[in-house]
Amino acid sequence: MLLIVGLGNPGLEYQNTRHNIGFRYLDLFVNDKNLGNFKEKFNGLYLKTTYNNQDIIFLKPLSYMNNSGEVVKKFKDYYKIDNKDILIIHDDLDIELGKIKLKENGSGGGHNGIKNIILNLGNENFKRLKIGISKNKNYDTKDYVLGKFNKDEEIILDKLNPLIIEILDNYLKLPFNDLMSRYNRRDLGE
Repeated sequence: MLLIVGLGNPGLEYQNTRHNIGFRYLDLFVNDKNLGNFKEKFNGLYLKTTYNNQDIIFLKPLSYMNNSGEVVKKFKDYYKIDNKDILIIHDDLDIELGKIKLKENGSGGGHNGIKNIILNLGNENFKRLKIGISKNKNYDTKDYVLGKFNKDEEIILDKLNPLIIEILDNYLKLPFNDLMSRYNRRDLGE
């Protein structure tokens, strides 16, 4: 069983904000592949399905970003999922908008959602799909990540859609090292 988690904050006021990019791309993949509808459980919206001969749970925690790990842990424990079978999709301030980076493990950096997942899972041994939102030193970080994308940024993100779908498709087919080699070494999102 694989667990693919998109990070974000619940509520209409957070829709289309930079911090909700995990929700955005998880929804994009689920809708593109017509995988079904989310249900609510353990303070998360989840969809349990089989795709590409893999049993998968797609999850959007509803606990707000800083407590995402509590929801991830409940699903991990209930479905007996190993940390190495968890992929987290999240925003990254240190990556240029429209670029991605796949990572196998590591610290949370400055991302409170990832820090909370590490705290709740007890280690850093889960996979990440980081999606760049760039950094803007003219704004307080909190205001920036909770801000909405402008029209130009939305155009860049829309161009990223087919790539994210391809990466998630290949995540279900390829060893993660191969996936990182394929996508981390290319100039993506152009």
